[in-house]
Amino acid sequence: MLGSPLYADLLERSAGDAEADGPTWAVLAGHESDPPGSALVLRLMGAVHRLVLGGREPSLARHYPSAGGGGEPQDAWPAFRTALGEHCEELRELIVCPVQTNEVGRSAALLGGFLLVSRKTGLPLRVLELGASAGLNLRWDRYHYEAGEGGWGDPTSPVRIADPFVGGPLPPLETPARVVERGGCDPSPLDPGSEEDRLTLLSCVWADQRGRLRLLRDALAVAPRPPVRVEAAPAADWLAARLAATRAGTVTVVFHSIVMQYLGAAEKERLRRVLLRQGPRQAGRCPSPASRWNRAATRPSSR
Repeated sequence: MLGSPLYADLLERSAGDAEADGPTWAVLAGHESDPPGSALVLRLMGAVHRLVLGGREPSLARHYPSAGGGGEPQDAWPAFRTALGEHCEELRELIVCPVQTNEVGRSAALLGGFLLVSRKTGLPLRVLELGASAGLNLRWDRYHYEAGEGGWGDPTSPVRIADPFVGGPLPPLETPARVVERGGCDPSPLDPGSEEDRLTLLSCVWADQRGRLRLLRDALAVAPRPPVRVEAAPAADWLAARLAATRAGTVTVVFHSIVMQYLGAAEKERLRRVLLRQGPRQAGRCPSPASRWNRAATRPSSR
């Protein structure tokens, strides 16, 4: 349903192999009680993909478009099953690691919110991201968004998000936006300049989705500009400290992209309290009619 015939076939076969006590079960045993939000399936596929991208599994690489392979999805299973058996202990260590997807395409959904805040306040932006991973979506203003014959952003950027608004209303693309401060937090932040961390990010993308992989690689190429600090910290603690440190003449926008599902109930409640306490104070520092927009921008969502 989400556009990965290769993974659909491999996961169907893996389910049967696990039930038959095959190598899939040997890798996954002990994770029966992992919560659904921990994305065990994605962790398994990412762990195997990491071996492929690292040149450790040439037989499987022949079936992975991300490594230059191809063919019919169903042909990959024998090599995939063999890889599970040969690298069982290593894969068991890798699947403990959380999913680290830094989907650059989500910046297109976020763009509308940033532009609305810019239009309503006329102020430069201070953007704070929860669960920022490698901070690629904190660089949203360095990308180009195509919309028919128009668009928004740097027309020379190698990161080009094509027609993201098809079927929906256009955001106010005529509105300029200027970011004067950007920062993020993550339980396990990644460094886009690190080869190991870049491999982690790429391995979490589905191997037959070339467009997503190309977009991520382009974003990693421009990531050093501008430098962004993503701190290793719990979301609520980090956000409370950042909101307490104000910056005059700016509007603060707190955002995330599909992070709430990974937070426990206690952390969600702490974050909610921080937003309820600090949101109105931040809004009160902005000229009218910004307050209602700023309050909306600092409210957590499920997306």
